[in-house]
Amino acid sequence: MENIYLSPELIGETKDVEIWLSRAGLKFADLGNDAASKAIRQQWREYQAAVQRCCISLRQPPEQIQLSGVYAHLRIPGHTASTTNDQLVG
Repeated sequence: MENIYLSPELIGETKDVEIWLSRAGLKFADLGNDAASKAIRQQWREYQAAVQRCCISLRQPPEQIQLSGVYAHLRIPGHTASTTNDQLVG
């Protein structure tokens, strides 16, 4: 968990999928059954698992932690090695 740190600002993480999606300008209603939407749903599950592990290990609520390092790509929906913004628009 060395790649996760406490943020001095309250930028923090979330347990709310709508807030998480809004970081990329998306809404839950935007998701369909296409490959990009499936990738975003998978990313949400990975994000939630990372946030939960961090919250437990640091004994902090999601709002007071911030994922970084190898976990940073999970913070914004669609920003993974396999999914690009071009895939989300099309």
